[in-house]
Amino acid sequence: MDSIFLSEVKVQTRLGVPDWERMTAQTIVLDIEIAMPHSLSCQSDAIEDTIDYGQVVSRIRDTLQQHSFKLVEALAEHVCQLILKEFGAPWVKIKVAKPGILPGLKALGVSIERQASA
Repeated sequence: MDSIFLSEVKVQTRLGVPDWERMTAQTIVLDIEIAMPHSLSCQSDAIEDTIDYGQVVSRIRDTLQQHSFKLVEALAEHVCQLILKEFGAPWVKIKVAKPGILPGLKALGVSIERQASA
């Protein structure tokens, strides 16, 4: 299986359980691995035969600017489903980190993986 990875994608979004935490955007960090539906791009060298990671990042930034989430888990699920449905990926794994949210802790977050439904 071939995959694309996007490491330490910084995105602004409104995230948190208390209302005050969602009032202003904060930076979250995403690590994403996306399985390719096929390996044609390895031979063709054509963007049409792959998942355009620039479009993926742009789409994630757009949707996270428009939505507010209470839980990191819900945000991760939203991004996974977006990638599976809009980009035709058979599998995706995402790690969402919320940096500097608790004293003495570099970051907290979740890691989930999902497969496209058959």
